[in-house]
Amino acid sequence: MRQSVGFSLLTVLFLALATSAQEKPPLKLIATTPLPGFSGDFDHFALDLKGKRLFLTAEDHKTVEVFDLEGKRIHSITGFGQPHAALFLPESNKLIVTDGDDDFGRVELVSGKNYKILSSIKLPPGVDGAVFNPVNQYYYVESGSDEPGAKTHALNIIDTKTFKHIGDIMLPGSHSEAMAIDKAGKKMYVNLTGTNEVAVVDLEARKVIARWLIPGAQTANALAFDEPNHRVFIATRKPPTFFVFDTDTGKVVTTLPCAAQNDDMWMDVPRKRIYVTGTETTSVFEQKDADHYTHLADVPTGFRARTSILVPELNRLYIAVSGKGKPDAKLALQIYEIQP
Repeated sequence: MRQSVGFSLLTVLFLALATSAQEKPPLKLIATTPLPGFSGDFDHFALDLKGKRLFLTAEDHKTVEVFDLEGKRIHSITGFGQPHAALFLPESNKLIVTDGDDDFGRVELVSGKNYKILSSIKLPPGVDGAVFNPVNQYYYVESGSDEPGAKTHALNIIDTKTFKHIGDIMLPGSHSEAMAIDKAGKKMYVNLTGTNEVAVVDLEARKVIARWLIPGAQTANALAFDEPNHRVFIATRKPPTFFVFDTDTGKVVTTLPCAAQNDDMWMDVPRKRIYVTGTETTSVFEQKDADHYTHLADVPTGFRARTSILVPELNRLYIAVSGKGKPDAKLALQIYEIQP
């Protein structure tokens, strides 16, 4: 009888420990930097790993905020109209910022030493997101609009070595969002928000070579690319859904619900996880194999905490809590440590 009771107690204890381990959140909040005086939305991060700096674009504040990697705010770069994407160039210690609204568009080159704007390139109105190709050193900057009747919009090609606008790629529809480029630097995947598709772009020919319909959902924002497994991940807002596409066929492999109002997505390769940041929560998925995915957790974050950057070298996910549409919003920078 005693042996049976002892065995039962050990079994209960083991199950409790196993359940506790399973319930341990995959992200742990380790620091928060309040940002009083800010309103509206933050849009994108850029990283200077060697210089231990993080750049965050503040749309309504019309600035780029500079932090150290522990979250301390160290500078505010001014002179922008509505900054969106940013790219740090470590070789030259310079920062490129996309800057645009419905009535203007440009990219600015900023000194990483004194934070002064050095040069500007005029682009079509509606400049927004961008992606960097490390192979040819080109920065592809989207300029579109929310007008439903527009049939095409441009990806403006900026040569980061010369800071010159050297050409364009025309994309279907009025607007596009997140993009990713393969390691060879020859193929791009992009969310065509205006036509509700994912497009495949041949970067050498500078043209769209495939278009994949996003079934049963709209407003595709976030995107990530798993090249070894031939998979593209996207997240839509209407409804909030995580999609897995097979890049060989253009077909949807699977879908799962995800964080609402999502804006960024990251592939954590060592842990085979995908993080989708949205309002109030970050959805975390685990990749079992190329075709199978499970929902691990919805980690509480904050209002419109959609903007994020994964820094694998530090084992951290940085998230910006925004405030657009909420008078009493508490804007902040959050730092999460990735858990095993």
